[in-house]
Amino acid sequence: MQWIRGETIGCGSTSTVSLAIPKKGSDHQCLPMMAVKSCSVWDSSLVENEKEILDELGSCPYIIKSFGDCCSFENGVRFYNLLLEYASGGSLANRVKQAGGFLPESDVKRYTNSILKGLRHIHANGFAHCDIKLHNLLLLGDDEVKIADFGLARRTGQKQSRAEIRGTPLYMSPESVNDNEYGTAGDIWALGCAVVEMFTGKPAWNCKPETNVMALLIRIGVGDELPTIPVEMSELGKDFLSKCFVKDPRKRWSAEMLLEHPFVCTTTNDHSVVSLKPRQRSCSSSPTGPFDFPDWVCGQPSPTTSESWSIRAVESRFGSLTSPADRVRRLASDQTCNWSRSVSWVNVR
Repeated sequence: MQWIRGETIGCGSTSTVSLAIPKKGSDHQCLPMMAVKSCSVWDSSLVENEKEILDELGSCPYIIKSFGDCCSFENGVRFYNLLLEYASGGSLANRVKQAGGFLPESDVKRYTNSILKGLRHIHANGFAHCDIKLHNLLLLGDDEVKIADFGLARRTGQKQSRAEIRGTPLYMSPESVNDNEYGTAGDIWALGCAVVEMFTGKPAWNCKPETNVMALLIRIGVGDELPTIPVEMSELGKDFLSKCFVKDPRKRWSAEMLLEHPFVCTTTNDHSVVSLKPRQRSCSSSPTGPFDFPDWVCGQPSPTTSESWSIRAVESRFGSLTSPADRVRRLASDQTCNWSRSVSWVNVR
């Protein structure tokens, strides 16, 4: 592919990103303006890894496309070049700054939905991104967000040959700090950090710029401390983040499960957030018998009610997700339950 290098639009530790315009008269002139990620051929392992993974992932509307690679010789230096889809809207990090330091929750929900769809595709194909953050989430001209920068991505299940810090410390998960484990669950933790940063304009971990990296990693890996969930968020948003910020990666929700959460999949006609508050009971006295609940609704709930995302609805599709104590606490709450399911009922006399 013949192309002309344009202005530099981004820089990384080992590579630069420039505009790339197909040459007039070339076979690829019909292609739109592209971005080219370039680095020295002697230090091209990350960019080559990105190319290989993008090829394996194939086409996905929520992931930046690859148009191929090539080598060039410029100013006495031999470069390895990866041609990519150009995101004219810049990164989500820039969008947050342009918006005054934070985004409205409606935008956060919309962007998060697209990011989750991209992660679902990545994870389903056996990879983990390992560096989800606002700088690696790019916006196209139609304001659609796509996941970019797969230099640190890896196939899940690979054994780590040595201890390493893979990714950005502020977005690292507890298992990556403690056990050198970088998998799909780590991407979900990082997504939660990105959601907090979109909503507040600040890192999910409340720390000063001069904070020592090792001190931050100790906070992430040791003890029960979790990233701060913004109090200004809706109850749906807080609940969504609580599914991302789970210390045990085995209990953390997956991208597939989170796409069923109403924070990203359910809105009303005016795009306002669906309330999480349980229905209020009209009776003021305690029930006197097992069937003394005239205000309970036993019919099939509407898909937009809180029952549609309750733990029972999720369990019916994905299996048990909580401990027995959690289920007892949920049953003891005043949230109404749907007793119409008959999957595991038995007849008694």
